[in-house]
Amino acid sequence: MKLSKFKFHLPEERIAQHPPMYRDEAKLMVLHKDTGEIEHRTFKNILEYFDEGDVFIFNDTKVFPARLYGNKEKTGAQIEVFLLRELNEEFRLWDVLVDPARKIRIGNKLYFGEDDSMVAEVIDNTTSRGRTLRFLYDGDHDSFKKALFALGETPIPKYINRPVCEEDAENFQTIFARNEGAVVAPSADLHFSRELMKRMEIKGVDAAYITLHISLGGFREIDVEDLTKHKMDSEQMFITEENANLVNSAKDKGHKICTIGTSVMRAVESSVGAAGHIKPFEGWTNKFIFPPYEFSVPDAMVTNFHMPYSTLLMMTAAFGGYENVMKAYEVALEEGYNFGCYGDALLII
Repeated sequence: MKLSKFKFHLPEERIAQHPPMYRDEAKLMVLHKDTGEIEHRTFKNILEYFDEGDVFIFNDTKVFPARLYGNKEKTGAQIEVFLLRELNEEFRLWDVLVDPARKIRIGNKLYFGEDDSMVAEVIDNTTSRGRTLRFLYDGDHDSFKKALFALGETPIPKYINRPVCEEDAENFQTIFARNEGAVVAPSADLHFSRELMKRMEIKGVDAAYITLHISLGGFREIDVEDLTKHKMDSEQMFITEENANLVNSAKDKGHKICTIGTSVMRAVESSVGAAGHIKPFEGWTNKFIFPPYEFSVPDAMVTNFHMPYSTLLMMTAAFGGYENVMKAYEVALEEGYNFGCYGDALLII
């Protein structure tokens, strides 16, 4: 499968700049992968396609305010710092991206906050844009994290071409987010409202939770035509024994398993063992799923409409069938569906 197979024209006006007013009232396209049939629904209708005993698997990662703006010592040049992950709690070391990267070298100090209350020193260059920062802070780790995150903003993707607003802090977070570590929200999970979760409970559709801390890797440009040569960034993930057993038991009883989002699909397929069972897992995955691929666990998938050439689109095409999914994207553009993390949803069954 080649990169060029995932090219399509996406007009800027089709990229959602704001979420729907109510989480569960986005549009929902339903794609029947065996026949290619397409239905147009509203997201709150999703339970009509599932029965008692079926399982939805959600990602309960929590997004932290990862984008900061600092000033370089002496010159005062503004530098965007994107926190990726904490490397060392004791020494306040963080893996970050900086922009513009050309202005930042080892030994430079950056100042954050109106009163320069937070200072960081560049101690390593890891990639052309990546750096390791050591934050200089007196105080315990909890107060440091609180002070650091107070300086940050919600890291909505750059394709949302507007300033971050106060509402993004809530909108770019699922209602069940609990394990901090993501810099990107699991966008399919954003469609689930408290009302919809209650209706799931009443109908007897079970909820399992995994944690995969989504990085910027899925948004990194692929620079090879042959997809087998692309290397995904690793992402940290956790699956508990309790949640693995819930999924496996339902699978054994013939119930449908639906992965909510590409991050969940990646985690589930990274942990699969014998007989299509998922195993408890704590570690990292760099799994890259693209067509053709044989899935072991899920019977259905919910995802948003993704950008051209994206690894998220490739995974969707692997599950729904390349021709089916690319046709669905054509229909989505014709019918006014919105794309991106704040856009509309696609259910593949």
